[in-house]
Amino acid sequence: MTEPVERTRAFWQRLGLPGLLDVHVHFLPPPIERAVWRVFDEAGPLIGREWPIRYRQPVDERVELLRSFGVRRFSTLPYAHKPGVATFLNDWSRAFAAEVPEALWSATFYPEPEAPHYVGALVDDGVEIFKVHQQVGGFHLDDPLLAPVWGLLEDAGTPVLVHAGSGPVGTPFTGPGSMARLLATHPRLTVVVAHLGAPESVEFARLAATYERVHLDTSMAVSPFFGEHFDPDVVPLLADLRPRVLYGSDFPTLPFAYVEQLDALAALGLGDDWLRDVCWHNAAALFGVDVAVTDDGARAP
Repeated sequence: MTEPVERTRAFWQRLGLPGLLDVHVHFLPPPIERAVWRVFDEAGPLIGREWPIRYRQPVDERVELLRSFGVRRFSTLPYAHKPGVATFLNDWSRAFAAEVPEALWSATFYPEPEAPHYVGALVDDGVEIFKVHQQVGGFHLDDPLLAPVWGLLEDAGTPVLVHAGSGPVGTPFTGPGSMARLLATHPRLTVVVAHLGAPESVEFARLAATYERVHLDTSMAVSPFFGEHFDPDVVPLLADLRPRVLYGSDFPTLPFAYVEQLDALAALGLGDDWLRDVCWHNAAALFGVDVAVTDDGARAP
């Protein structure tokens, strides 16, 4: 399989960017990663369709592939699917970020009595982003067990990337309802809505228009593969929300080449300035990425 590396690099080079900042990337402990990939391979009730994963290389090869694309910073986004696994995922992700300088230190939590303790400790230590997955985890964001966690994160300002939309398959826990209730109680939370909240993208965009710390990530949502979940009415809203739209890919669980999502973003017709902000400046501001980057990906002094 030949990767269109040069076409990927040409995308951000044409825009005059130092590279890409991808807020929606997954690196998981190998046993859990294999289990996740089996779910995709089986096209079961959480996936609902054939989804051939393109990027199954070993971890080190996937890191090098992202570097070759010009991805200067990327998340790892573990997500707990049941009680008792968050700490294991968080320890692995912490070690990964310590070894891979491009990685945003990512963590997760789950509605369980221990969550306020380990979330608080991670925030104190400087974790950069959390991920939670309502569809896979089977919980509402305003679960009472999470109430102290949200208060802590609202005060800290640490971003939480949430899979809340009903794509690819909805459950009783997906949709904008519990996020709307949560934000009414914690309006200063820094939230990143995964996949533009597809297929309820318009509703999530309206939440972002109401709450100034709510962001939207583009992963999968604008790609032709995910097309049946894409609501074109969201496009003018994305123009208005330009400072809070963030590029994300969902690498490695992509059924197509990495560059195709960049092409789909450009095809929205929102202009080069919009693309520059989405693919670099907005996330750089959110995560404090202000160092110079050389063309080979190294951080300049």
